[in-house]
Amino acid sequence: MGRMAFSAFAASAQRSRTPAAVRTGFRAAAAGLLLLAVGGCGESPPQEKSAPPPAAPTQDPTRIPGVGDRLTAKIPADSRQVVAVYGKSRDSADATVVLYDKEGPNWKQRGRWPAHNGVKGWTPDHREDDRRSPAGVFTLTDAGGVLPDPGAKLPYTRSASIAAPRSWAKTHWHDFDYVIAIDYNRVKGTPPNDPTRPQGRKKGGGIWLHMDHGSGTSACVSVSRAAMETLLRSVDPGRKPVMVMGDAAYLRS
Repeated sequence: MGRMAFSAFAASAQRSRTPAAVRTGFRAAAAGLLLLAVGGCGESPPQEKSAPPPAAPTQDPTRIPGVGDRLTAKIPADSRQVVAVYGKSRDSADATVVLYDKEGPNWKQRGRWPAHNGVKGWTPDHREDDRRSPAGVFTLTDAGGVLPDPGAKLPYTRSASIAAPRSWAKTHWHDFDYVIAIDYNRVKGTPPNDPTRPQGRKKGGGIWLHMDHGSGTSACVSVSRAAMETLLRSVDPGRKPVMVMGDAAYLRS
């Protein structure tokens, strides 16, 4: 910019004694410097345009996004429906639930909802009362709740015995109005609140997908009522549904 100022000053000082052609040359030179200055602070001159950024990697449609080889191998070959739970991190209670259906060889996203998991996060070795959700791949075979069946495709057990204890905070009383049992340490084909624990009580149980109360859970996964209604009407035993769940790093590993 100093050269530009000097050129303008010189052109002005010499105007009275410099021929018109020379004055025109000064103006052209000054305009050229101004154009270069603008190019350096804003857009590059046309001949110096940078190459476009590389395209983002294409997601393989035959795989569930964000799920690595180890867990992909645990999804049964005949499963055509996955409810994926992407935990924010190992120690976070925040998550996202995504429903996928398989069409031909490809997985298609059908829905996506904010969610919560265990208040202390995730673990691949869940224990009773550790307040972490179990990470892994689990089948989905049974549903139920306090409210009437909203049109569930899974077998649905309506029972007041499923209700959250009234000793809990009032904000939690409607958690189990709708539930889908996650087949962790339970007997498939039984109501969600069946107390049988095939691996023993120390391994915990009663892990459900249920209605959200706005924060972390004891070990379950929770979503809004609207999301639960959609999932109950969508999770189809004929498609052999499974839940793939864990923190993002564990799912990728």
